[in-house]
Amino acid sequence: MRKFFTALVVIPLGLIFIVFAVANRHFVTVSFDPFNSTDPAIAVSMPLFAVIIAVAILGVAAGGMATWFRQRHWRRAARQHEADARRARAETADLRAAAAVSRVDQQRLPAPSQYGFYGVAGRDKQGATL
Repeated sequence: MRKFFTALVVIPLGLIFIVFAVANRHFVTVSFDPFNSTDPAIAVSMPLFAVIIAVAILGVAAGGMATWFRQRHWRRAARQHEADARRARAETADLRAAAAVSRVDQQRLPAPSQYGFYGVAGRDKQGATL
């Protein structure tokens, strides 16, 4: 479907470009000297379609750069969020490893005696009755 849509757009645009280039192939002089319009110091003669297409390409490039500069805040935030997520994943992995170790340690504890924590007499170390 994507190839069909691309062909549906690219082929007509290509035909329009070719028709435009053939219809506007006469030469124009583009001057870069704002002070002397009769005899400019810097001037270029090129076909009209080339001038229009070059200006369109420069406009798209300038718009892309402006958009890229305006999105720097969002890219910075995305990098920070990605670093936070990496830190959280590492902390989660460490906590899971510690939990697995503590589960193994709990399984190794001795079973409580049948007489209670203080033995048969029910007294603590100093001999007090509990």
